[in-house]
Amino acid sequence: MSLSIDRIDHVVLNCRDVETAAAWYERALGMRREPFGADGRLALKFGHQKINLRPTGAPNWPTGDVDAPGSLDLCFITSQSPDEVLDHLRGCGINVVAGPAQRTGARGSMTSIYCRDPDGNLIEIANYPSG
Repeated sequence: MSLSIDRIDHVVLNCRDVETAAAWYERALGMRREPFGADGRLALKFGHQKINLRPTGAPNWPTGDVDAPGSLDLCFITSQSPDEVLDHLRGCGINVVAGPAQRTGARGSMTSIYCRDPDGNLIEIANYPSG
């Protein structure tokens, strides 16, 4: 028998400053904060997903061999049009580094816009055509 994976439950994002990262994701992407754990950890929730914010070098929080902030590329899906995404990001004072551009995601062709979070992670915000 082989293992069958259904979905990703959560991602852990290593940050220089958890508060700065949380504020950016709230403002730029509309995520909401959720404290968890007895030691005051912080997560960001959106849809049925969660991102745990881990301060780089945090003791007693297992992570990858390298916990360098700014080493991820993350893609988020929105139902808003690319023009709406551009307007929102610009309204938040966020620099768009690329896009709109046609890319291929898990469900096929999509239109993507790229920016960077405060730690330098590449953030892709994409929209699939109707359907």
